[in-house]
Amino acid sequence: MTDHAPPAKRRLARPALSVLGLKLFAVILIVNVAISGLVFVGVSRSINDGFIDYLETTQAALVNNLADTLSEEWSRQESWQWLRTDPRAWRELVRRQLWPEGHPPPVGIQRDMTQARDFVLHDANGLPVISLPPRRDRQPAHLEWIPIRHEGRKVGTLGYVPPDQLMEHMEKIFLEQQQRNLAIIVASLVLASLLLAGGLSWWLGRRTQNMALATRRLTQGDYGARLAERGRDELSRLSQDFNVLAATLEANRESRQRWVTDIAHELRTPLAVLRGEIEAMQDGIRPLDQDNLDSLSQEVGQLERLVGDLRLLAQSDAGALEVSLAPLDLAESLESRLDDARGWIEEHDISLASDIPKSMMIRGDAQRLRQLWSNLIDNTLAYTTAPGELRVYLQVNADRAQLIWEDSAPGVPEAELDRLTQRLYRVEGSRNRKSGGSGLGLSIAAALISAHGGTLHASLSSLGGLRWTIEFPLLTRPH
Repeated sequence: MTDHAPPAKRRLARPALSVLGLKLFAVILIVNVAISGLVFVGVSRSINDGFIDYLETTQAALVNNLADTLSEEWSRQESWQWLRTDPRAWRELVRRQLWPEGHPPPVGIQRDMTQARDFVLHDANGLPVISLPPRRDRQPAHLEWIPIRHEGRKVGTLGYVPPDQLMEHMEKIFLEQQQRNLAIIVASLVLASLLLAGGLSWWLGRRTQNMALATRRLTQGDYGARLAERGRDELSRLSQDFNVLAATLEANRESRQRWVTDIAHELRTPLAVLRGEIEAMQDGIRPLDQDNLDSLSQEVGQLERLVGDLRLLAQSDAGALEVSLAPLDLAESLESRLDDARGWIEEHDISLASDIPKSMMIRGDAQRLRQLWSNLIDNTLAYTTAPGELRVYLQVNADRAQLIWEDSAPGVPEAELDRLTQRLYRVEGSRNRKSGGSGLGLSIAAALISAHGGTLHASLSSLGGLRWTIEFPLLTRPH
């Protein structure tokens, strides 16, 4: 017998660049960049719209505090002359009031919006005490005015540049600063998106491409490929299912190879006997008489039965087994076949005990059921040691007809029970045809039972042999 060694189970080679990975990378990157851009635009607009309100609130508080301080200073000096003669005193006064900590902030909007040059002071007669210096970077300002009072009397007027005019200069500084910060944030988001998209697309693309390569190898007949089973996600479960599929296909291929080898072995034995007997007759060693012709006829008949069994199994595999189902009395079919075979069974020194009701209707094929009973009888007679015992019971189990078929020793190892219906399988593992025929009887029985919508289950018999439990769906009668 030829030894068919299965191909080595090997992992797939590292795949090349994945198209799915590139698509996933592009989609994730585009989505994240679009989100970052929308965030940038939205935050910029929000800052721009709220900036004037922020300046108005801040500027109003500063101007009121400065007016109160100027009122106190006037009460001590009784005039504004000290500010006219010493402009530096004005800058120091504003500096102390606007920056109580003694020094301005080093950088930022607050420093730029709280300069002494943005304030104007007039006396009670409207004459300038401190004027607004001219600036090249903007048009002359339209000032807002607030009175300076001492004990209810107006002693001067404080003018200041309103926020909407400061915006011409301040908005540029503030927005540039905030947009720079936003640009850093968006750039960081884009970089993080790039790394995330690249890593995710590489990981998913590598796994899916491995699956694609493995599937291609399966379609080409290479069933040795396996996928790595890592993690507990859907892809891992898909890898597990793929490996189960590959293992099943590989087992089916090995089974098919064994099947072909076993068929060749089964056909070789009767053909070798035929050839030997014919050559013996041709050489004159054996006479060409009726006995030798009968021997040849028996070998030919055995070949015909084997070929017929193989044809039946092939039809069953293809779903083309000819079965004509019609209402049929299962009890009558079984009782009739056992009565016909009773003498044959007793010749093998095996006692038959049966308990079969008068009637039990199913949908079945009388010829195929008779073939099923014959195969079960042949199996019992081939493997039961004389003197032996055969018990057959037919009963109703829920909505199914249940047939119990059990015989006496020898038994079958429990580990071998599930393999009994495999084709050409023998428990003892030998090729001795005298001990068990071709090994197709139980496979044919299983195929016939399946064609009738039934089930077949093997277990150990209390008699020391084998117990078969066969169930058929009962025929439902219309009410």
